[in-house]
Amino acid sequence: MIFVVIRRRSDDWDWALPMRSQPAWDVHAAYMDALAEEGFILAGGPLGSEDEAARVMHVVEAPDERTAIDRFERDPWTLMDLLHTVSVEPWSVLLGGFARTTA
Repeated sequence: MIFVVIRRRSDDWDWALPMRSQPAWDVHAAYMDALAEEGFILAGGPLGSEDEAARVMHVVEAPDERTAIDRFERDPWTLMDLLHTVSVEPWSVLLGGFARTTA
């Protein structure tokens, strides 16, 4: 199943710093890169400019919603209270690169 996950930067986010200068950027980026490399994250990034966007969107492939939530709960930035998952919704993709064809 394909899900759209919306996450929000928390009150602990330091808006005076660029995203890539936030605490533990390297470990967060490595974790997210690993999720993408294994095929869990299909696409993702801030909704707006990298340093000013309050929300982030990810398109993920998971067997169910609980799995999608659990993977983001282990993100170092979630554990540090920098990001919170706002919503996880199944997406019926009909067009484009994420669309699945059925025979």
